[in-house]
Amino acid sequence: MNIKVLLADDQALLRATFRILIDSCDDMTVVGEASNGRDAVQLARVHHPDVVLMDIRMPGVDGLAATSAVCSDPDLSATRVLILTTFETEDYVAQALRAGASGFLGKDVTADTLLAGLRTVASGEALLSPGATRSLIARFLTSPAPGSRLAPPERLADLTVRERQVMSLAAEGRSNSEIAEDLTVSPLTVRTHIHRAMTKLGARDRAQLVVIAYQTGLVEVTPPA
Repeated sequence: MNIKVLLADDQALLRATFRILIDSCDDMTVVGEASNGRDAVQLARVHHPDVVLMDIRMPGVDGLAATSAVCSDPDLSATRVLILTTFETEDYVAQALRAGASGFLGKDVTADTLLAGLRTVASGEALLSPGATRSLIARFLTSPAPGSRLAPPERLADLTVRERQVMSLAAEGRSNSEIAEDLTVSPLTVRTHIHRAMTKLGARDRAQLVVIAYQTGLVEVTPPA
C-alpha cells in the first residue's frame, strides 16, 4: 500500500522538510501541499489522500475548520486527518476529535514517530500523543459542544453485547491486546468487533468510535474538578 499524504501547514520550510522525510519512504508519497485550511480542503477533494497532515494554526480557515470540512465530506470518507501542532492543549485535542481527526501529535515528535503515526492513522487506527491523555479526552467529550453528537444513544441498540463491551474498553484507552486479555478472546476477534461497531455506527475510524462512546453515554466519566 502506498500512502498518499497531503501536507497542510503555513510554514513553507516545515512543509519542505516533511515532504523530504515522507517521500524518502517507499510506502508513502506527498500528493500536495497547502498553506491554509481552505486550500487543504480543495486539494483533498482533488487528490483524495489517505492522510492529511494538518496544522491547527493557519491563516484564514484554520486546521480545525478544515478537518471538519474534510471529515464531513462523503466523497472523502476514506481520508484521515492527523493533527500536528505546537498547540497541544486540552481544548484543541477535544476540538480536533470532535471535528473528526483520527490522531493528534505535537510538533516536537521525532521523525520516526511521525512516520509511524501516518501509517497508524492510514490503517484506520486512532493515534493520540502522550500529552493527549485519556482523562482529558473524557473530560471534554463528556460535555460535547452543541450539535456535535455523532450518533444518538438509541443507535447503540444495533450493537451486540460483546460489541458494546469492546467499544467501552476501547474508549477507556485499552489496546486490542489488552481488551483481548480482559475478555479472553483473540486480538483478531477484538478487531472484528471494533470494525463491526464502526460500521453500525457510521464511525470513520477508532478515534471517532471513542468519541461516540462518550457522547452517547456508553462510557460515563465524571470530569475532574
